[in-house]
Amino acid sequence: MTCKQMGGPCDTKFHGNDANEVIKAQDKHLKEMVANGDEIHKSALKSMQSRWKNPISGMGWYMKTKKIFASLPED
Repeated sequence: MTCKQMGGPCDTKFHGNDANEVIKAQDKHLKEMVANGDEIHKSALKSMQSRWKNPISGMGWYMKTKKIFASLPED
């Protein structure tokens, strides 16, 4: 799954056994990119950090991401 497929700005690919592993990898990626001065990833990081302030929309994002992950072919 890519950063972009999860709401980020780039095509960096993440791999995992389940959607949760991929989500954690993207969260780490966003934090690292912003820590290294990448302004493009900043808004995606802010969205990720505030996602669960509204549990209903956060759960909607999570379910959508799990559905996309499940639809992708295995590598």
